[in-house]
Amino acid sequence: MSIKNLTPYVFFDGTAEKALQLYERTLGAKTEGLQRYGEAPETSKARTPQNKDRVMHACVLIGEARMMVSDVPNEGGSAGRSNIELCLDFDDAEDMARKFEALAATGEVTMALHDTFWGAKFGTLVDQFGIHWMFNCATQAK
Repeated sequence: MSIKNLTPYVFFDGTAEKALQLYERTLGAKTEGLQRYGEAPETSKARTPQNKDRVMHACVLIGEARMMVSDVPNEGGSAGRSNIELCLDFDDAEDMARKFEALAATGEVTMALHDTFWGAKFGTLVDQFGIHWMFNCATQAK
């Protein structure tokens, strides 16, 4: 089995931490793996003084469900960006690449598949119906 999970990924414009606190208080959510843009490698375009405290990534457990949360980097505009994307987590990078290319054939690649600093191959696209997809496959043992 190549696709392990389908996870909603929700984007905020600087309010992710407040949202996490609300979900923890009202829904009993548990936040795991919170990372800030200030923790990204120095070569990251998003690692700027105005982004350093913004949430780059967090996993939120609500009951048995999981969602990912991030603040959009403060780069002077997130107009037109979807605030929800679907993240497919794979265990086979070659299968992920085939499925990425198949979905991209009638859509638009927004970030080509590439190796990341978090030890995964990752890419994004928008399908022909306007759905935003993230493809992720761990390449290193965690």
